[in-house]
Amino acid sequence: MKKILPMTHGLRGTIEIPGDKSISHRSIILSSLGSTPVEVTNFLAGADCLSTVACMKALGTKIERTAEKILITGHGLHGLREPENILDAGNSGTTLRLLMGLIAPQKFLTTFTGDDSLRKRPMARVIKPLSKMGAAIFGRNDNKNLPITILPTEKNLHGIFYEMPVASAQVKSAILLAGLFADSPTTVIEPAPSRDHTEKMLAAFGARLEKIGNAIKIFPAEKFTAPEKISVPGDISSAAYWLVLATILDGSDVTIKNVGINETRTGILDVLKDMGAKIELLNEKISGGEKSADIKVVAAKLRGVEFGGEIIPRLIDEIPALAVAAAFAEGTTIIRDVGELRVKETDRLAAIVEEFNKISPETFTATDNSLIIRGGRKKFFAECNTRADHRMAMSLSIFGAAANGVSVDDESCVKISYPNFFDVF
Repeated sequence: MKKILPMTHGLRGTIEIPGDKSISHRSIILSSLGSTPVEVTNFLAGADCLSTVACMKALGTKIERTAEKILITGHGLHGLREPENILDAGNSGTTLRLLMGLIAPQKFLTTFTGDDSLRKRPMARVIKPLSKMGAAIFGRNDNKNLPITILPTEKNLHGIFYEMPVASAQVKSAILLAGLFADSPTTVIEPAPSRDHTEKMLAAFGARLEKIGNAIKIFPAEKFTAPEKISVPGDISSAAYWLVLATILDGSDVTIKNVGINETRTGILDVLKDMGAKIELLNEKISGGEKSADIKVVAAKLRGVEFGGEIIPRLIDEIPALAVAAAFAEGTTIIRDVGELRVKETDRLAAIVEEFNKISPETFTATDNSLIIRGGRKKFFAECNTRADHRMAMSLSIFGAAANGVSVDDESCVKISYPNFFDVF
């Protein structure tokens, strides 16, 4: 049990956050397809990204890690080797889905597994397009759950034209990675833009892509030209907890340093500003195609808002933190089109309603696809269950700190994305 006491004063000073989780994953995977060393700084050494490191090592990549940096040396675009054992993706959906796309075109057999949570998450949405390309992939039951086995390909995969039913950066990335090895171009059409870190990094490695509206076309590659260095910006999903806590705590004045502000990830800033938050971007810069900035936030009074549709893929991981902000806002907040939360590390819609209502009763309700928050209700100390979900653990912690305290049953799950969260707290 971890007990969080109510904070009697605002947050002040500066905060440095861990490297972006999405970019850290992709830096390891794509650097493994080059043939020259790549130095990655500010790499997120969380459990999920370390699952990617372990899998890529098993596939033949040389990876050396110190406290300051990580050095990756691959064997070229066609240099992956068959792993000696089953690959364990741990709790990481990103590791599993992206590597399914990378392994599907290979000439060797690979089997994946994961922890209890990942074994329950549906993988049919990835297997369907990869199978259309000619991959032979077998999963457990109709949902294609883990364990999953990918058979060697006898011929090159085929380029396809694929309209995604749901915007998902992980599924899109899997298709694009497979498309690198196809016999013709592959086009993916999203219903709404999802995070585009894969496209940006593929371009940095010399891959040829074309983007028109929500359609992304990738052309088969003959080689990868790896950059010498990749500097990973701070993760806006990790910054979200401090953005919300500083906004709702009177007297706060905080600057969060070097945060990635990729346009496909900044939905939380747009929504908080619409709610009345006082947020300012300072020292903006670009490195490796990715924008970053220092984010200054001071306490502000919030109002309820309604949002959904195309903004949801830009803030899907920040919904629990935004739900906390909405509980302190005046009026009702309605968040539509968030059914995707039901297939995360846990059913996050159900978890938010059950656990957050322990702190603020009768505040949170949900339908299959929406979350409704009635702000301004009375708040209490509560003992809450994180469901072994890192984002629930951190959101519950800031909720309790801004209210009357909280006790969470599992503090260790934050190691997945923000290992030193409670130290910073």
